[in-house]
Amino acid sequence: MNSLIRMKLLLDQGLPLSAAALLRRDADIDTIHVGEIGMSEAEDADIIQQARDEGRIVVTLDTDFHALLALHVATNPSVIRIRIERLRAQALTDLLLTVIAECAEALEQGSAITVEPSRIRIRRLPLVSDV
Repeated sequence: MNSLIRMKLLLDQGLPLSAAALLRRDADIDTIHVGEIGMSEAEDADIIQQARDEGRIVVTLDTDFHALLALHVATNPSVIRIRIERLRAQALTDLLLTVIAECAEALEQGSAITVEPSRIRIRRLPLVSDV
């Protein structure tokens, strides 16, 4: 459970605001939602920088975060992209607890993680092409 407690999350717009409170209250995970810190309208690059500055993992529905990490050959922050639509706060909380437990080491080392209904894909940072 220590690795869960050390994790710090930044939830992007489009994810339930109440999930941040659930993660803080029920799992004791330091979690903030962009809506809680006045970043609801922020550019993705600014959200990445905020996460980097605070040592947080970005959780998003948006493909652009992985693209930005690749474009800048970034080694942090880790990003969890959820590819499951319309998750309610409790379902998102449960899903994130599973992902963090299964991927804690990869998240700590810097990874782009994609969560789909039937699988979790982990790509280590920096994201570079083989071209």
